[in-house]
Amino acid sequence: MLTSVNHTSFTVSDLARSVAFYRDVLGMKLEFETETSGDFIRTVTAFPDAHIKVAVLSLGNHRLELIQYLAPKGTVLDLRTCNVGAPHLAFWCDDIQKTYQELQGKGVSFKSAPMRSDVSGNWACYFTDPDGIALELNQRPA
Repeated sequence: MLTSVNHTSFTVSDLARSVAFYRDVLGMKLEFETETSGDFIRTVTAFPDAHIKVAVLSLGNHRLELIQYLAPKGTVLDLRTCNVGAPHLAFWCDDIQKTYQELQGKGVSFKSAPMRSDVSGNWACYFTDPDGIALELNQRPA
């Protein structure tokens, strides 16, 4: 039986660039980085030539695993959020307007300014990481 969520994982094109974004821009903590191509990763991924670089970052109780495949080389997907299978990761913040402005000042590309939901009352806006993976800021109503 499932007991909890271990982590979320994204495949990225450049691990160093993605780690810099999630750590230095978003403020996540880098737990570790490694490179592997052993039997374990080849078996788990079902790629007989699997060779990857991995980093795990954390924020609060959530862990984010970033994987760059050195082999086999993958293809770039259309990550628009309307496409089936396109991921996004949402973050709570205590002041969405301030966080939005700070991240814009760091060069983060947003899809819109923060907006208040007429359903939940939460504030939200989408932005993207260096590979175009959708991320979301959320703030609960006062």
